[in-house]
Amino acid sequence: MDERNRGRLTKDGIRIYEAADFAGMHKAGRLAAEILDAVAPMVQVGQSTGALDTAIERMVDEAGAKSATIGYKGYQHASCISVNHVVCHGIPGPKVLKDGDILNIDVTVIVDGWYGDTSRMFVAGKLSRRAERLIQVTHDALFRGIGAVKPSNTFGDIGHAIQSFVEANRMSVVRDFCGHGLGRVFHAPPNVLHYGRPGTGPMLEEGMFFTIEPMVNLGRPETKVLADDWTAVTRDKSLSAQFEHSVGVTAEGCELFTLSPAGRFHPTWT
Repeated sequence: MDERNRGRLTKDGIRIYEAADFAGMHKAGRLAAEILDAVAPMVQVGQSTGALDTAIERMVDEAGAKSATIGYKGYQHASCISVNHVVCHGIPGPKVLKDGDILNIDVTVIVDGWYGDTSRMFVAGKLSRRAERLIQVTHDALFRGIGAVKPSNTFGDIGHAIQSFVEANRMSVVRDFCGHGLGRVFHAPPNVLHYGRPGTGPMLEEGMFFTIEPMVNLGRPETKVLADDWTAVTRDKSLSAQFEHSVGVTAEGCELFTLSPAGRFHPTWT
């Protein structure tokens, strides 16, 4: 049997993994989280996003793992680094961080065939009050979504928990991008929408692995992709933030595969 096809599929095409598979996901998720822990002190005014990516690629190599993004659909970097009004898929390069810049760093590694995928927010210099509020709402929205993960709930329950919280805080949820299933593949069903109605969508079952990764804008939700075919930005140039965890559904709720070992998931950990 192809290792990528282990477990069974639901009628919606969502793979159900076995209890023993959680260990592999924890190992991959931990490495991805450890890398973001290690890069945190490097996020400083005057640092380039390309230098951050170079450090991330080195850490992946030194761990004996593989980057899932290098070579993926032609992408050539070990991370996506999205600054200020970049919603996601920002390409690392010569851009130098300025005081007050906020950035999402997204890393996916492959460890023994398992994919660990996580992202979190960082701040260069002094955090502005409005950026701080955006980051906090986005962080809390992710955990509202995670709180809805348990058998017999639906993916619509996850989306509704996120959307209702964000909109109550007068911000908007990006609808053009979503979370996804993963395991021994990078992207698989289901699409995990960060908006929705309670009770809609596929039902959650023990053994499902997927990401929850809400993108939240201070302004309107619309995005556009730049000419490089990767970088997605807010159409109104408003600030955007994102947090991402990989999770596995358990009998009682879920396990987080990408918890920060150093407790640095939130950018104000210092």
